[in-house]
Amino acid sequence: MVVLMHIEYEEFESVEDFLMYMASAAPPMKNTMPINSYNGYVMSFIPLSPATGETYLMLYAKGSLESGIYEFDVASKSFKKVESVERADKIYFISITPKRNTIADVAIEGL
Repeated sequence: MVVLMHIEYEEFESVEDFLMYMASAAPPMKNTMPINSYNGYVMSFIPLSPATGETYLMLYAKGSLESGIYEFDVASKSFKKVESVERADKIYFISITPKRNTIADVAIEGL
């Protein structure tokens, strides 16, 4: 079975800009979000057609992050790696580096 996938893209100038966008899109009362660091890109995928899974928006910036927890401060537009989620007034990103990500592979090929 062949599944056709359509990818839309939104590129950011820096990892900080990417995190700023993700922080502004965070659901209220949720201060942790997963992101991927894969093949030279920091990224997140948003399904645009959740029912069919055919269209995704790839939000990305060129760069990389080690796996772990990152605390992002919106006011200073800066981030740092931390050991745990400690403060409710900060946004945290969980950076994961998958061994393989087939959706990202297709998306990166289309850049």
